Amino acid sequence: MNIGDTAKLNTNPEDSPETILRLFVYGTLKRGYWNHQRFCAQARSIEPAVVWGRLYHLHAGFPAIEVPEGLILARGTADPLADAHRQQEIGTPRFGRPTGDWDQIHGELVTFTDPQRDLPPIDRLEDFRPGGHSMYQRVMVAVLCGRTSIPAWIYWMPCPAYGERVASGNWERT
Repeated sequence: MNIGDTAKLNTNPEDSPETILRLFVYGTLKRGYWNHQRFCAQARSIEPAVVWGRLYHLHAGFPAIEVPEGLILARGTADPLADAHRQQEIGTPRFGRPTGDWDQIHGELVTFTDPQRDLPPIDRLEDFRPGGHSMYQRVMVAVLCGRTSIPAWIYWMPCPAYGERVASGNWERT
């Protein structure tokens, strides 16, 4: 380990690897936007990060992202703790440009330490119902944070037909 790496170590004894859950946010859950304080105030850390996908501004006033099917590492369940464990099992995923017309999407990597408390309200906000009809799906993809590839959950919408593509890869309120 390099001396510079020590700042990234989690030294809080209340946190265990089994309870860490990382979520990539790209819209209203980002710092400075209307859902951040309500849903992300309990986050342990928030860092700039990127994913591969296509970002859309929906006419309802919020964004959606589409990710390549081939980059999905896992699909979310109704069990936040199981999803946190699944994230720990992935290890370091490959972060490479997918084939096709995909952009780097800029957002934030939010780290939570109590997935059973923190994830269900966000699932409800995003209208994610495992096994049922949902507006968004929660899937795990590789996220690039600094120079490190990390598995993280993201809410995505397959082929949003009623949105305008955001070519910059950075959604901002309009």
